[in-house]
Amino acid sequence: MTGELFPRPPAEVAPGAVHLPGWLDAGEQRRLVESCRTWAKPPAGLRTVRMPRGGEMSVRSFCLGWHWYPYGYARTVVDGDGAPVKPFPAVLGDLARRAAQAAYGAPCTAPYDIALINFYDATARMGLHRDSDERSDAPVVSLSLGDTCVFRFGNTGTRTRPWTDVELLSGDLFVFGGPSRLAYHGVPRIRPGTAPPDLGLTGRLNITLRVSGLDDSAGH
Repeated sequence: MTGELFPRPPAEVAPGAVHLPGWLDAGEQRRLVESCRTWAKPPAGLRTVRMPRGGEMSVRSFCLGWHWYPYGYARTVVDGDGAPVKPFPAVLGDLARRAAQAAYGAPCTAPYDIALINFYDATARMGLHRDSDERSDAPVVSLSLGDTCVFRFGNTGTRTRPWTDVELLSGDLFVFGGPSRLAYHGVPRIRPGTAPPDLGLTGRLNITLRVSGLDDSAGH
């Protein structure tokens, strides 16, 4: 990120898992935050996710393109207001393709069609999990906006160690595919008050872009 005292170099955290600090400039970040505010409005807006055993996730979420619920995808918010999910915006598809090119030096031709957007307040967390409900092995693209988080990137076999903790700042890009596509990952900590002051965001937004590999006959 420009203006940092100690610039952070790009890093391959694990095979196929790439961290590109400061990938989004300040203008791109502001535009994405404003877009998220629009996309998050009802219907099919920001919601609290309830897990099958009755617990609630501490992050609040909304989706574009396909609606994620534990553990599948649908074209409507089946665990919320029942409204049709909002379309997947072309601007996010372009971002996903640019991100894959930046991370791997080669384009990803798969059609990105899911945005899962999580909002973290100061106390929100995300347990270790795998993004395994898709029918595609295309890389997952993760964009961070707002407060810094500790992002825990683990292995593909277990929720236990080994893992690597990476600080993701506003504007950072993290892409994971190939041998790391099904690695466990989560967010054990948010660092409140670390968002860029001119972003106008309290908390953290995480925009995760995926390729579903689904057609409408696969949705519920």
